[in-house]
Formats: sequence, structure tokens, C-alpha cells
Amino acid sequence: MSRIGKQPITVPDGVTCTINENTIMVKGALGVLSSQLPSEVQVNCSDDIVRVERTGETKRHRAFHGLYRAIINSMVIGVSQGFKRELEIQGVGYTADARGKNINLNLGFSHSILFKPPAEITIELQSRTAIVVKGIDKQLVGEVAAKIRSFRPPEPYKGKGIRYVGEEVRRKVGKTSG
Repeated sequence: MSRIGKQPITVPDGVTCTINENTIMVKGALGVLSSQLPSEVQVNCSDDIVRVERTGETKRHRAFHGLYRAIINSMVIGVSQGFKRELEIQGVGYTADARGKNINLNLGFSHSILFKPPAEITIELQSRTAIVVKGIDKQLVGEVAAKIRSFRPPEPYKGKGIRYVGEEVRRKVGKTSG
């Protein structure tokens, strides 16, 4: 048995789970998420518990068992609490400015970068060097944060660039005179 897949998902108050054929829909205070279910898994929604069971014992069935349990759990957490990813900008003159829902990034290039997030994502600027990406879809929040980070990933010599809060950047020794 999959250790992850066999754990039941507890649904908090205010969150409803419905299954139509091979689609699961989770509604909560923050929004609605839905996902297609493969034929390898079967989902049972009772009052406040969701259980994921597999229909066979092949390697593919076992893999999807844990995967879809984790996806449904992320959907339940997303519509009840939401997800956020925090980024920080380091470097002299590297800044971020809000332009409505968009952000304008000055990252040492000859031009500034105007980033337009998807409609489901909100981006907050805590300061000119601190960015918070929020949303209900865990995958989309991580994808948008990775896209912002990819504009100027941290470099190993001075550590300048955009990094996740708490990310360790391995530093290299610079030139030495010898």
C-alpha cells in the first residue's frame, strides 16, 4: 500500500467536495478547484473525509494512488487557506514596483521587465525587495514564483539576484592575486 495514498483527507468546515464521473471539484471560501481523475484511482467523498483508492495493483496504479491523494489534499488546503511563496531581491539597484496587478522589475539589465501574472494569482510587494506570490492552486503559485526567479537567479560570486526566502546560495571564491 502507498503510505501517502492510504491516509484519509480531512475536509475542514466550509469546504465541499463533489465528484462527477471522473472529475473532482472542491469548493471553499477562497474559490473553486477541479481536477480530472484517471481510471487508475477511485475517490470516495463522505461527510468530512475523502479517501483515494486504487483500482489495480500495477506500478502505474500505485504511483497514481499517492499522487492523486496529494493533489486532492493540496486542493482542499488551497481553497481553505491558500498558498504563498515569498521571494527576495538582493543586489544594488535591484527593485520591484507595483503597476496595478503587474510588477515592474529592475534587475540590472538595460531594460525593466514587466511581469503580468495569471488571473488566479495575486502578487504583493511587502517592500521594494520583497515579493509575495499568493493563490489557491499550489502548482500555479510555484510556477509563477519560479518564473519570477528565472529573470535573474542568484549568482554564486556576490549572491545578487532573486531568491526564495530562506534559500541557501552556494558562494564561490572570487579571483585571488597570486
